[in-house]
Amino acid sequence: MCDVRTARWQRDLELIAGAAKQAGDVALGFFNQSPEVWWKNGGRSPVSAADFAANEKLESILRLARPDYGWLSEETEDSAARLSAETLFVIDPIDGTRAFLGGLDLWCVSVAVVHRGRPVAGVLYAPALDELFEAVEGGAAMKNGEPIAVSANEPGTVSRFAIGEDILKAFPDPFRLKIERVKHVPSLAYRIAMVADGRLEGTFVKRNSHDWDLAAADLILERAGGRLTDLDGRSVLYNRSEVSHAELCGAAGPRVAEFLEGLAEIRSS
Repeated sequence: MCDVRTARWQRDLELIAGAAKQAGDVALGFFNQSPEVWWKNGGRSPVSAADFAANEKLESILRLARPDYGWLSEETEDSAARLSAETLFVIDPIDGTRAFLGGLDLWCVSVAVVHRGRPVAGVLYAPALDELFEAVEGGAAMKNGEPIAVSANEPGTVSRFAIGEDILKAFPDPFRLKIERVKHVPSLAYRIAMVADGRLEGTFVKRNSHDWDLAAADLILERAGGRLTDLDGRSVLYNRSEVSHAELCGAAGPRVAEFLEGLAEIRSS
């Protein structure tokens, strides 16, 4: 039974990887071409013609291939029907739209298959960087076909950490002085992938991230030897009625407890 399940998710991984590449190529055609832009969420978040075109490409491939799967995408109107789906696609056609519109290459297509609340196949495709991250339940995390792993730096050593400067300043001195704050990475999914491939030891995720920002990157980080958790150390659950999340921490496995302890001091202050 386990082999059947593994084979199923592997087939899904191949499907979503191909779809993400096609959607990424669509988006790349708009890159640095001044696509039309609209504003959503009360004018706080941009969405472009590229986001919609990439989303349409993903829908045309994935919904046809798996008509029994549910669907949750940042750029598709949500439907409560997904809550009754045991398995669904969780999509962000362009994670890092602001970077995309600003001509920065740190954006990606994020596609995950979520089963019973947890990702079982995930892909991040960054076409402007020619990078493809992949993971499947029970398998290795891969980047452009090669296995990746989280940083091997020991707890207590200086840590490359993606975190807002205002939050970093709130850390107690002994911990703060061991943090090397990295330049802002506009795509949350790509930032978590940077933890997965060892470029960062950890990242703090502010309140109000969403399923589509996280699901694929979560699995990639997990299979690379890391964890994405809430500040109480619990894994993230997906496909709930509420798709936004409280503060989270993504880190190399050996560093999770260390970072959560530091973050707990902020919460209690």
